[in-house]
Amino acid sequence: MKEEIQEKANYCLHCVVRPCQMSGCPLGNHIPDFIQAVKENNFEKAYEILSETTVLESICGRICPHEKQCQGKCVRGIKGEPVSIGELEAQVGDYASEHNLTIPKEAKKEGSVAIVGTGPAGLTCGAFLAKKGYMVTIFEKYTKLGGILNHGIPEFRLSEAVKEQTIQKILDLGITVKMGQELGQDFTLAELENEYDAIFLGFGANCSSQMGIEGEDLPEVVGGNELLEKGEYPDYTGKRVAVIGGGNVAMDTARTIQRKGAKEVTVIYRRAEEQMPAERKEIQDAKQEGVQFLFTTNILKILGDGKVEKIECIQTKLVQKEGETRLSPVNVEGSNHTKEMDYVVMALGSKPEEAVVAKLGLELDQKNRIVVDEKGRTSKKNVFAGGDITSTKGTIAWAARQGRDAAEAIAEYLEEKK
Repeated sequence: MKEEIQEKANYCLHCVVRPCQMSGCPLGNHIPDFIQAVKENNFEKAYEILSETTVLESICGRICPHEKQCQGKCVRGIKGEPVSIGELEAQVGDYASEHNLTIPKEAKKEGSVAIVGTGPAGLTCGAFLAKKGYMVTIFEKYTKLGGILNHGIPEFRLSEAVKEQTIQKILDLGITVKMGQELGQDFTLAELENEYDAIFLGFGANCSSQMGIEGEDLPEVVGGNELLEKGEYPDYTGKRVAVIGGGNVAMDTARTIQRKGAKEVTVIYRRAEEQMPAERKEIQDAKQEGVQFLFTTNILKILGDGKVEKIECIQTKLVQKEGETRLSPVNVEGSNHTKEMDYVVMALGSKPEEAVVAKLGLELDQKNRIVVDEKGRTSKKNVFAGGDITSTKGTIAWAARQGRDAAEAIAEYLEEKK
C-alpha cells in the first residue's frame, strides 16, 4: 500500500499554476505541497500542510466530488487520468489518526463561542476557533456528533471509524460538547446570546422539498433526507421503489433501499444522465448494485387508493430556453405512461425547517435560508452562519469552507470587542 501511495504521489507534476488548488478545491488546500511531502515520505509534514486549511482530511478525501472539484482541474487529467488527490488526502488523514498527530493550537484567548450543529460547517468552525485559542461549546440535537456525516451519508460510503476518529481529533482541541440539545426546543438563540460572545449556526437544512403533485400525501411517499437522517426504513423486501431526483441524496437513498432487499429500485430524473448533479462514481456504483434509471422522465401523479399503487410519468425533452445556459426539461405531450410502484422517495433537494428559522429574528431569503455575507455574518453582528442553512452548493468541502471563513470573521469580531 505504501509503495502504491508513493506512486500516486509521484504522478503529480507540482504545477506552478495549481489549478487543483486555486479553482478546484473549495477549501483551497495546498494540494501540490502536501503531495510533495507524501513524495518525500513525510506524512507528518503533509498533515501539517493540510491542517492549515482543513480538519476533515479523511472525510473529504473519501466523499468529496473530486471529479467536479480538485481532480476535475488537474492538468494530468487533460490527456489522461488525474492525480488521485482525494485518495492521497484520505491517506494523510488516516495516518494522522493512526499516529495520534495533533492539530496545532495557539495560546488561550478571551472569548466564548457557541456552535449550533455539528455537521461539516459547525465542526470546522469550532475547530478553527479552538485552534485560535477561543472557548468553544457545540450543541447537537442528537446523541451523536457529525450532522449530515452521521445522518445523511450511509455507512457504505463513510465508515463509522473514520467519522469517530475525525470528530475526536477536533474535540481534542478542548471543545465542550452538549448533546441532546435542539435549538427551539431546549434553548433559544436569545439564551445563547446572553451566555456567549458569539454564535455560529450550522444546523443544516434537511427537510426534503416536495413536488406538490397529486398523491404526494400518501403514507408510502417519504423524503430522502428524512430517511437518511432518521434511519427509519420500512420493510422494502420485495417492494418496488421510485426515487425522484438526480443528486447524491437520490443515489444514497436508492443504494440503501436496494441493499435492504427491494425488488426494484428506479431512479427517475427529468434530465439526461450527463446532467445529473450526483457524482459519476455514485451513479456507476448504483448501476452496478442493480439500481435502475429512467432519464428524461418526469413524474406527474402518484396513484393509489389509500396507498401507493402506481405512478404516472411523462417523457421529457431538453430545450434551450432564452437567457438560460442549462438545457431545460419540457414534457412531451402524449407520452404519459404508468408504472406499478409500492413506495416513492422524494430526493429533489432540501430546505430549512421553517418553524425554527422563523423564530431566529435573522434576515432570511425567499427560500427561508439565513442571509449571510462572504464571511458568514448574518443580520445580527454577534451571530454567524454557514453550511446548508445558508446556501445550496451542498458539498462537504463548501460547508467546511463556510465554517472556516466564519471562524475567521468571529475571531475578528471577538478581537474588536476587546
